[in-house]
Amino acid sequence: MNPALPLKDLAPTHGVIASAAADGQSAAHHYPLRVFYDDTDAGGVVYHSNYVSWFERARSDLLECLGIDQRAALEDGTGNYAVAEVAVRYRAPARLGDTVVIVTTAQSVGKVACVLRQVAWRGDTVLAEGTVKVGFIGPDGRPRRQPEGWQRAFATFSPLHPVLPGSDPTLP
Repeated sequence: MNPALPLKDLAPTHGVIASAAADGQSAAHHYPLRVFYDDTDAGGVVYHSNYVSWFERARSDLLECLGIDQRAALEDGTGNYAVAEVAVRYRAPARLGDTVVIVTTAQSVGKVACVLRQVAWRGDTVLAEGTVKVGFIGPDGRPRRQPEGWQRAFATFSPLHPVLPGSDPTLP
C-alpha cells in the first residue's frame, strides 16, 4: 500500500440518488455491491440474511448521500434510527460474482418514523424486495422527533413511486 495514498481514497464506492423523473416518479437511492464468497452458502447462492444486511448498508449510504451524519448524532446525544419492522420477500437467488443494486425509495416520512421500500436487483431481475420501518430514538431508547434538518433531507426524497433500474417501474 502506498503510504502517501489518503485512506479516504480507499473507501468503497458510494451509492447515488437518482433525481425524480419528469413523469412524477420519486427519487431513488441506488447502492451497488458485488456478491463475494462470504455472502454465499456452499452452493454459491447468497444466504437469505445477507439481503437484510445489504439493505442496512444501502440505508446508511442513503443517509450519507442526504448529508445526515449518523456518527455525529450518536456522539452528541441527538439519537439514531432503530429498525422497528422489516419484511423481505425473496424472488430469485443472487449468486457468487453477481453485481447487485439495492434501490431504496421512501414510502412515508414522518416526524419520528420512516418507511422505506428496498429492492435488490441483478440487471432487470428482482432478487428480493422489502420494507423497513425505522424510528428515531434518543440515547434513552425512547422515540423522539427526527432532527428538522433530517426531516428536510428526507423531504427531498419524495415518497411517490420508485425509480427502478429495470424496464418495469410498475412492479409492486
